[in-house]
Amino acid sequence: MKLTIIKSERFLKTIFGISLFLILCIGGFAYKHIQNLVESFDLVEHTYEVSVELEQILSYLKDTETGQKGYLISKDSVFLEPFFASREKTNNSFARLKELTRNDDTQQKSLKNLNVLIDDILDIYDKTFKYSKVDRLDTIEFDMLLVLGRKKMNEIRSEINEMINHEKGLLLVRKEKSSKSLTNTPLIIYSVLILTLLLLLLTYAKISKDLKVLKRKNEQLEIFKESTNQSEIVSKHGNWTLYLDDNRFEYSDNLYRLLGEQPQSFPSTIENFMEFVHPEDVKKLQKQVDRMMVEENLPFIYYRIVQKNGNIRHFKAYGKVIVNNDQRKLLGTTADITDEIENYRLLEERNLELERNNKELSSFNHVASHDLQEPLRKIQTFISRLEDKESENLSEKGTLYLDRIKTAAARMRLLIDDLLQFSRTNKSEDVLEVTNMNILLENAKQELAENISEKNAKIIADAIPVIKVIPFQIQQLFTNLIGNSLKYSKDNKAPLITITHSKVKANSVSKLKNPKYNYYHRITFKDNGIGFDQEYAEKIFVLFSRLHNKNEYSGTGIGLSICKKIVENHQGFIFAESELDKGATFEVFLPLK
Repeated sequence: MKLTIIKSERFLKTIFGISLFLILCIGGFAYKHIQNLVESFDLVEHTYEVSVELEQILSYLKDTETGQKGYLISKDSVFLEPFFASREKTNNSFARLKELTRNDDTQQKSLKNLNVLIDDILDIYDKTFKYSKVDRLDTIEFDMLLVLGRKKMNEIRSEINEMINHEKGLLLVRKEKSSKSLTNTPLIIYSVLILTLLLLLLTYAKISKDLKVLKRKNEQLEIFKESTNQSEIVSKHGNWTLYLDDNRFEYSDNLYRLLGEQPQSFPSTIENFMEFVHPEDVKKLQKQVDRMMVEENLPFIYYRIVQKNGNIRHFKAYGKVIVNNDQRKLLGTTADITDEIENYRLLEERNLELERNNKELSSFNHVASHDLQEPLRKIQTFISRLEDKESENLSEKGTLYLDRIKTAAARMRLLIDDLLQFSRTNKSEDVLEVTNMNILLENAKQELAENISEKNAKIIADAIPVIKVIPFQIQQLFTNLIGNSLKYSKDNKAPLITITHSKVKANSVSKLKNPKYNYYHRITFKDNGIGFDQEYAEKIFVLFSRLHNKNEYSGTGIGLSICKKIVENHQGFIFAESELDKGATFEVFLPLK
């Protein structure tokens, strides 16, 4: 179950979707990391800008102080130009600092203090200029202003140094963060790249594997398609499809061939197909087609078609509806059964011929039982008269010839009787009856009583249950088997015939080939006669087959053939087993119904 899920198309789509999602997530993470790195660089740059502006303010204030001192000493207004220029630059730098540190509360607070100090020192500078204009530079008040100016300047330096140190502290933190970002960025990008490549390789491997499988399946499909085409050609059938939703037909290539046309040589419509149908079958087929359109089903239908060369072919068609992907289709097959029709006609002719032969055989039986026996009786009558009245007048050779004629006539009568008996057993239409088998066995013994008494034979038989059989045939079977044992008994030993019965299961007896019943009655006839070589165990049941010369043992070679025919009429089996000079065993298997 798990293996099926892994190989499914849905699993591949899920893996592909997850891969795309991970790639997007990794891309987003990488973008975010790069943004953080850029922000880190911006913060470092911002720290440098703040520090530079602070240094600039301090430098501008020093320039202001230098211009103030130069003017006080020289009274030269030239020194006032850098004084005022420095003141303007200081204001610009202060405004820039205020903008740069708008998100830093500590620096904003320091800027306020710095602003107050700068205003104070600039106010002191303005006051010193007033004292310079009235020449009061040697007064105590002026000296106090200079001392206060130096004090404010020192406070400004201290405040700026604190702000610079604060920025230096931020710079260290931001440098460390930036350094980590610089260190981690290549590793993260490389990891992202490796992971992305692995996902792509995994997806590629799965797609490549599926493509190979798809290619193999396509090759198998092509082979199957070609084998199907060849199968259609060999089996003389073609396929067709009716798309019920849009009433559209499709014909296989071989359906065209069955019509005697080239594949796809005309549009596959019912109208075009009807042009090939035999005129006498058009109405019947059209009625079935109309019914097929309504009932969406086509039972077996037989009709004829006429090819353009005039050949008439017999067709058989069948169709069944299937639903695939919500599309209803009627799949049909049409077979050319012309050969079957011809074979059926030939079989009918042969059956008629066989029936005529059977009638002739019946006539032969009538001749054999009446017409042939009549002249034979006359021959035997005249032989008897010659023996009674003319035997003394015959020469020695004449007497010998008369004996041979008498023997030949007796053999001929025996042969005719056996043939008649075989003819009777050849008819298996007699009704089976529930029969007491022991009575049939006794009747057979009575029929052979003279021979049994003459040979002083002993017959030991089990009780046999009632069986559904053809009575006179089974009695003939018993008579022939017991008579066979008597005929081939040893000269110096009284015959002993043992008849046993048992019920057996068909699959427990290996010699029963393709039995029709599960259980059988097994009746065994075992004697102590001369036996025979086992290689002749099947030959002895063949008509007219004899293992001994007619001068050694009388008979026609039909008795055991009659036995086999009787057993076959009862759908049973008969087998013989023997060794020379060790007697013979005949096993009869009759169905237990």
